[in-house]
Amino acid sequence: MDIRVLELAKNQAYFPKKEDLNTFKKQLKLAIAVGLKVHKSAVQRNKLKRQISEVLRLLLKDGQIKNGYYILVVARKDVLDKDYAEISQEIKVLLSRGRVLYA
Repeated sequence: MDIRVLELAKNQAYFPKKEDLNTFKKQLKLAIAVGLKVHKSAVQRNKLKRQISEVLRLLLKDGQIKNGYYILVVARKDVLDKDYAEISQEIKVLLSRGRVLYA
């Protein structure tokens, strides 16, 4: 699994209007990408998306993810062999490496 993080406060070029600056810096957007190379079956890809989104939902519910970021989670082929607990642990490690989780 891979993660891409865009910190909004450091990327002034992405800011829309000046009056929207403060609200733009505080927003959080999450995206999940599971391509055809992971598995050809849409059922398997959607199952993996649901598992990843559930992990992210629980982290958001607990308030563990910082605001002010765009986060993209990209699934790889090796994730299909893992169960939910392993996927959850891997996402937490990736988010902490990206400095997006509260310690």
